[in-house]
Order: sequence, then C-alpha cells, then structure tokens
Amino acid sequence: MTDDAWFADLDPGDRAAAADRIREGSAESPADWPALAVEAGVSADEAEYYDRLRGATLAAGRAAASEREGAVDQQLVHAVRAMDDCRRQANELAERVAEWGGSRFEEAGTGVEYARELSGRDSGSVGVPASEASGGSSEPRSDGDRQVLALARQVVALDEEADALAEYIETSTPEVAPNLAAMAGPVLAARLLSLAGGLESLAKKPSGTVQVLGAEDALFAHLRGDAPSPKHGVIYTHDAVRGTRSEDRGSAARALAGKLAIAARVDYYGGDRRPGLQAELDERIAAIQARAEGGGGDE
Repeated sequence: MTDDAWFADLDPGDRAAAADRIREGSAESPADWPALAVEAGVSADEAEYYDRLRGATLAAGRAAASEREGAVDQQLVHAVRAMDDCRRQANELAERVAEWGGSRFEEAGTGVEYARELSGRDSGSVGVPASEASGGSSEPRSDGDRQVLALARQVVALDEEADALAEYIETSTPEVAPNLAAMAGPVLAARLLSLAGGLESLAKKPSGTVQVLGAEDALFAHLRGDAPSPKHGVIYTHDAVRGTRSEDRGSAARALAGKLAIAARVDYYGGDRRPGLQAELDERIAAIQARAEGGGGDE
C-alpha cells in the first residue's frame, strides 16, 4: 500500500521531489496515509506527517502557479492588459496636456496627436502662452511650459509602448491559438484569452459565455432586472457583428461566438488548423445579413 504513497522511497529533505509527487502522483484507493507514514518510519508521528504534507503541498502550488504564469497564453493575457493600460493612460494624460497646453500656447489641440506635436518642440524656447500672446514676448518660457512638454512626451511614450505591445500580440497570438487568431483577429483573440483567463479557461466555456465576455456589467444589470440581456460583449468589434444591422446582431453574435468557442477548443486540445471553421462562419453570417433584403428580424 505504501508504494502508492506520495512519500514512498522519498528523501525527507527533498521538498522539490515531494512537490512533484503531490502534483503528479495518484493512488488506486484511499488509505490512512498518516498511519502508514509512521509505520514506515517516514514520520515520527501524525503531526510530523502533516507538517511534511503541508510543505510539499505549498511547494507544489507555487510550482504550478509559476508554470501557469510562464505559459505563453498567460504572456498574451499580460500583454493585452498592459496594452490597454498604456492606451488608457495615454488618452487620459493627453486630455490633461490639452487643457494645460491650451493655457500656455497659442495653438490648441486635443488627443495624443496634439501631445505628439508638443513633444517635438524645443523645451528651451517653447513659444508664447495664449494669455500673453498680445504682449509680443519671445523669451523662453517658464518651468511650467517645460513640464507641459515633458508630460506630452510621456503621452507619446505610452502610446508608442501600446503600439509595441500590439505588434507583439499580432505576432504571438497566432502561435498560441492559430484558429482563434485567424477567425477573430490576433488582438480580439488575445482580448478573449485575457477576459477568460487563458486558453484552457476559454476552451471550456460554452459559446453563450464567449458571446458576452466583456459585457459583465450589462449582464449583471440584466440579472438585477435593470437592463435587457446583452447580445454581445467584446466580440462586437468583429466585422461579422459590427457589420450586421442592429436587428440581426444578436444572431450574428451567436454564430460568431459558436465558432470562436470551437476554435478555442481545437487550439487547446488539438492545435491543428481548421480553415473550414471560417468558411462555415462566412456562410452563416452571409445568410444573416441577407435578411435585410427579405425584412427578417433577429432570431
């Protein structure tokens, strides 16, 4: 019976080996493992057995977490979240640059492009504040001006970092989930992986859940009775949904989510490329969009 035990023939001080046994081992039937450990001389008593088991279990958990975080799909999860963070912060700071810059310089503007324009200026001679434009002054401006330009450069740096992350996502997603990336596009596929928590989690979700990923707030409002059921989440950005008239978007979203769910499962469990999925989706979406000619509505 002790042959099936995680502690069988194990050096008591080898915690890494014990962790591997905990993760990979199995027994044919339950047993009184503490008593068997004491009988075999592995532990002095039951308390010592549980101390060793706790240490091995914690080590096994840390090893599993480390492997999961190092997995390629998890790198995509981090990348798409970082990209969104960079883009959001760039846009928020760009608003501040526009407000601040508008009070300092004659030229007004908005958004990241205005920040990009300001970032190219020489901080030693940045122009004339709008409030002093009639005074004819051409002296180099104050530290406040230089801070505006420095902030504008931070906006540009964040926006460029978001672009670099997007490029990484574009090239990496097809390697992780080829069918999902081909059908959804690399960025949307990475967003779905991020929202689901990884490829394995996405592959195990039903198509109805895939359909509303990213619409959790609307879904919870619906469950409270405060709003109608959402027809789609982040998959709205896909042409198959966005390019379909509003009355039929629910049907298009269901069709797309069904194929995306299958693609995720193929990528996780098989990995072979299935171009037929895209052909089936195209045929279904074409049929849905053709309803406009016949006056049909959403299913």
